[in-house]
Amino acid sequence: MKITVVVGTRPEIIKMSPIIRECEGLRGQGNTDLDYFILHTGQHYSYNMDKVFFEQLKLSEPKYNLDVGSGTHAEQTGKILIGIENILKKERPDVVLVQGDTNTVLAGALAASKLHIKVGHVEAGLRSYDRTMPEETNRVLADHCSDFLFAPTKRSEQTLIAESIPENKIFVTGNTIVDAVYQNLKIANKKANALGKLGLKEKEYFLVTTHRQENVDNKERFKGILTGLQEITKEYNLPVIYPIHPRSQKMISTHNLQSDGITLIDPLDMFSFLQLEQNAKLVLTDSGGIQEETCILGIPCVTLRDNTERPETLDVRSNMLAGVIPEDIVNCVSVMIENNKEWKNPFGDGNSGKRIVDILEERL
Repeated sequence: MKITVVVGTRPEIIKMSPIIRECEGLRGQGNTDLDYFILHTGQHYSYNMDKVFFEQLKLSEPKYNLDVGSGTHAEQTGKILIGIENILKKERPDVVLVQGDTNTVLAGALAASKLHIKVGHVEAGLRSYDRTMPEETNRVLADHCSDFLFAPTKRSEQTLIAESIPENKIFVTGNTIVDAVYQNLKIANKKANALGKLGLKEKEYFLVTTHRQENVDNKERFKGILTGLQEITKEYNLPVIYPIHPRSQKMISTHNLQSDGITLIDPLDMFSFLQLEQNAKLVLTDSGGIQEETCILGIPCVTLRDNTERPETLDVRSNMLAGVIPEDIVNCVSVMIENNKEWKNPFGDGNSGKRIVDILEERL
């Protein structure tokens, strides 16, 4: 069996890392029936920037790098589609694995499907039901041209069945983010000292991430978020730590927005961020993956969006949707801080990567 693992963004690398480690482990045990390689599209970052990421995670380097960079959705998807098609024609794998909802996922699934190569979609069946989000289009189309749909929960399985996807294509495996958090936290606690470097104490700060286009490109929405964060630091007299992407920093200047009272810092490496996440009083985010990570780590979360494709976090009450109105953000923080924090993680037991590879070995 020959597997192509396609990644294009750092979250994809993190969530694919348990599958890559499982493949590497089997190959290291002398399993000559399994072969795999990593194809990096370079959707968000140059491959050279991501080299450090692969080194930190102790993953094999990608065999191929498309280095497509940024562009419109059509430009980016088109470049990735052409690049992946050329590699798949040369390599002829048995299955192409994609993860999540990026342009890399859509292009990888389409390229493989049109070449009659099996497609496996890791984290299948997630829906926000908001078609203004480009990610929603990507995940729906990827699901409907996949042969193996690795649903993280029973809820996502039911979503796929409701969309008339044959049940024999759907496998509930748990989410590989659980594997990744458990595996990477061990490394993080040995290597990183994020709290010490920032002068922070456990449970005495708030952590923020917001990067989505619909938030940071929209002046009123971004202003609402920043105002809410300023109110939180006043209300609780605790620092609000915001590792900010250069593009988001640029939008603060472009929109002439105020960020006084918020501690803006440079983006962090994965291990440092994981440490901050594990020790925060509460996390505010517009990231889907971080909604999952906080749920796994037992850290309360407030989501700065009007919807979520991770409804399981709402079901177990590890997370609340606040939107971007300052008063609502402050109110949600107040509720979540009083939460008993004894929810059960709905995303699996940390063996999803092994399950996925076992299913592929059995079926292929």
